[in-house]
Amino acid sequence: MKLATLKSDSRDGRLVVVSKDLAWCADARQVAPTLQAALDDWDRCEPELRALSEELERETIPRERFHEREALSPLPRAFQWADGSAYVNHVELVRKARNAEMPATFWTDPLMYQGGSDAFLAPRADIPLGDTAWGCDMEGEVAVITGDAPAGCSVEDAAKTIRLVMLVNDVSLRGLIPGELAKGFGFFQAKPPSAFSPVAVTPDELGEAWDGKKLHLPLLVKYNGELFGKAECGVDMTFDFGQLIAHLGKTRPVTAGTIVGSGTVSNKLDDGPGKPISEGGVGYSCIAEIRMIETINDGKPSTPFMQYGDTVRIEMKDKDGKSIFGAIEQEVVKA
Repeated sequence: MKLATLKSDSRDGRLVVVSKDLAWCADARQVAPTLQAALDDWDRCEPELRALSEELERETIPRERFHEREALSPLPRAFQWADGSAYVNHVELVRKARNAEMPATFWTDPLMYQGGSDAFLAPRADIPLGDTAWGCDMEGEVAVITGDAPAGCSVEDAAKTIRLVMLVNDVSLRGLIPGELAKGFGFFQAKPPSAFSPVAVTPDELGEAWDGKKLHLPLLVKYNGELFGKAECGVDMTFDFGQLIAHLGKTRPVTAGTIVGSGTVSNKLDDGPGKPISEGGVGYSCIAEIRMIETINDGKPSTPFMQYGDTVRIEMKDKDGKSIFGAIEQEVVKA
């Protein structure tokens, strides 16, 4: 089942079910007015939404064309957005870029921060940037939306709370990060609003690509129209989503509608830090990584962070080459 939130008079949009080919949608407000409302009453709403989805596929109910440009992020705002760093290779590279040591515990205990969840960008909305000196970077990730989970839940039970899967561009302002982290209180200004894919899907929709805790498909990142990354999401993921959710819920309950991110999808290559696609690698899901590779090879980075007019497109395709979630497609503009 595929779900989306279309623009409406409400800031939380209107809930629709979307066809498997992303061509059509049907209004779902008779089941729940918003996706958050559906998540709050999932045991009742999920079978009704699934029945509606099946009717949409059979073309037995009124339908309308689904246009990704009319979609908001599936949850236009959320009670909680917690982003992990499951791909520790990425953490290691980025810390090297700012001459920070990598604690050994990062390989055994997930790194996670609480992002701003009160206003997400639409998947086709511009990225407003106040100053290019802030070092704007895209970060291609996978994210899940959970149901309720009690504090202290096990990894296995945490994985069972996953309701929906989607993609995210977790925008980062790299130039602001070192100063903020030096204060010892975490990210704030360095993490402006993120954007999520036009569509969120139930795990069963992913078939064999979903093993219950990880997604096993490449994440396609295009930068200014050129393929920049195609990292495999199921490879080098040190912590799966069950572990990330359990980490989040160690000392507090996780509530329905919580979004948990994987962190930037990042692959090693032959135990090295990875290579650009042009050199036979799988590329990168953010600019910071290629800048680190350039620093390792050349002594300094040569790829600038995003400038006004730069574009990013983040998408994932199934084994038949069809888009699963729709595409996040954004341009950096002057705020």
